Amino acid sequence: MNVDARNLKDHYSVAVIGGGQAGLSMSYHLTSKEIDHVVLERNQIGHSWRQQRWDTFCLVTPNWQCNLPGFPYAGPEPHGFMKKDDIVAYLEAFAASFNPPVFEGVAVKQLRKLSDGLFEIQCTKGTFTANQVVVAVGGYHKPRIPRIAEKVPSHIQQIHSSEYRNPSQLPQGSILVIGSGQSGCQIAEDLHLAGRGVHLAVGSAPRVARRYRGRDVVDWLADMGHYDMPVELHPQKEAVRGKANHYVTGRDGGRDIDLRMRAKEGMQLHGRVADCVDGVMHFADDLVKNLDNADQSSENIKNMIDGFIAEKGISAPQEARYVPVWQPKGGESLIDLVAENVTGIVWSVGFESSFDWIDLPIFNGKGYPNHYRGVSREPGVYFLGLPWLHTWGSGRFSGVARDSAFLLEKIEQQLCASLEVTS
Repeated sequence: MNVDARNLKDHYSVAVIGGGQAGLSMSYHLTSKEIDHVVLERNQIGHSWRQQRWDTFCLVTPNWQCNLPGFPYAGPEPHGFMKKDDIVAYLEAFAASFNPPVFEGVAVKQLRKLSDGLFEIQCTKGTFTANQVVVAVGGYHKPRIPRIAEKVPSHIQQIHSSEYRNPSQLPQGSILVIGSGQSGCQIAEDLHLAGRGVHLAVGSAPRVARRYRGRDVVDWLADMGHYDMPVELHPQKEAVRGKANHYVTGRDGGRDIDLRMRAKEGMQLHGRVADCVDGVMHFADDLVKNLDNADQSSENIKNMIDGFIAEKGISAPQEARYVPVWQPKGGESLIDLVAENVTGIVWSVGFESSFDWIDLPIFNGKGYPNHYRGVSREPGVYFLGLPWLHTWGSGRFSGVARDSAFLLEKIEQQLCASLEVTS
């Protein structure tokens, strides 16, 4: 599978940068058309799943949504949720099914355009050119840790969610998890279920029920076409690309994450982090609002499902709506980190994109690629695997096959155009 990096050629028709599910999907289509190409992977296939997920991590979408091109999930649990090792095995099996020209352990330092129209790729194994380039490195590059972390007492261990593996890696005592997106909620639960004292700073991330009216909510949303909705038709348009995903879990066979229930069991919930002064962490007075909004988001989805069932005349069991099991007092809150024996902090506030190695005028004022369905403003340069590149499924196993097939058409058109020019 991995090609000897010493055998890099001087030129390729297409260079694919990134060897995750997006880059491999692109390689699958290029291989099927016998288009000369190379895939450069900084680490190894499945790196983020191997090295940036905790031990109990599993998918939050059902296995049937794992539908890489020519390689749909074929295991015994289509409505189950693959664990970390199973995800890596799925990716490895996909790669083995068509033997892509992947060079692992090769980092790209610079991508630029030469005067002759070719693209030059400088990497840790040398420099080569390509007619076209697919950037398939996703959008989560640099772990985000706010500057407020500098105010935390030095004896408290601080890590990013991408570094978290299990409760035993953190010192004995209570743990503060900051951020309530998918990772933050699942990590807080992992610590809580292990018997650790947990404080969770709750932000504005929405939540969703795992199941409703006899089916997984993902199944309903898929039937309703939500995973096929293009970003330009979404009510929030491109702004949705920066929104947190709904929190839910595939753990224990798949279930809700009910922070109110966890609070009733002893997890300490707070609003957003506001400041840290002399070892005291201050939180905003927005916990009530954040929990209510998360619940309302879940209920709104149920409303849509009810409407879909009624419109289509589907026979589905009735189900009682969610009733909050715990209510916060409201008001600002604070933690004296020493007095509360907080020994560790897990920052789960996301990542930042970094495309500074691309020396091309194809980015907006925030450094994010300008593109339509992955086609950039520079002919011959494409992006793949970004969240909401085209649809909700674009950054997931469910939508990357369609996105890569679309880019294949554009790549073929560009190849044909270049052949006509040179003939």
